[in-house]
Amino acid sequence: MLKKRELHECQSLYSLMMDPAVFPYVRYACQSQEEMMFLTRQLIAEEEQGTVISRTILNETGTAIGTIDLYHIVKHTGFLATWIGAPYFGNGYSQRAKSAFLTELFLEHGMQTVFMKIRKQNVRSRKAVEKLPFVSLAHDLYPEIVRNINMEQPIFDLYHVDRDSFLASGLEPQHMMVT
Repeated sequence: MLKKRELHECQSLYSLMMDPAVFPYVRYACQSQEEMMFLTRQLIAEEEQGTVISRTILNETGTAIGTIDLYHIVKHTGFLATWIGAPYFGNGYSQRAKSAFLTELFLEHGMQTVFMKIRKQNVRSRKAVEKLPFVSLAHDLYPEIVRNINMEQPIFDLYHVDRDSFLASGLEPQHMMVT
């Protein structure tokens, strides 16, 4: 289940993010709870401006367990960033969150393509994303983007989801958004 970001979740999300199994892979990593509050305020403001879409991932009991964001939104495309706290690994939350978020992005926000750059060393994330039937490796289709995300050295694999492939996969009914 997903919901719009709120400041009161920062403390619990910060605690989950600081886990060594999570922190190195978080796009918006923070060094303190105050920084997490500042960043969350900034993401909420950027969402109002249409440059970011950010959601909190909740488990079945409504506990905040991670975040999912679309950033660098340009011409109906953007990059996806997801993290889930280590106590919740292996329970299918990532797949459900991605399905719900992609449904929102494609059906409500008019996105056409969503990219995911995943560190080659992040085996857990690579395996999770490769299980999704609507995700494809994008190196051959988008070589310029691959070059841009790997300017210094080749540390990222690029995946993508296009609207038509996602909708054809039949997974879009998993849209669950709490307001």
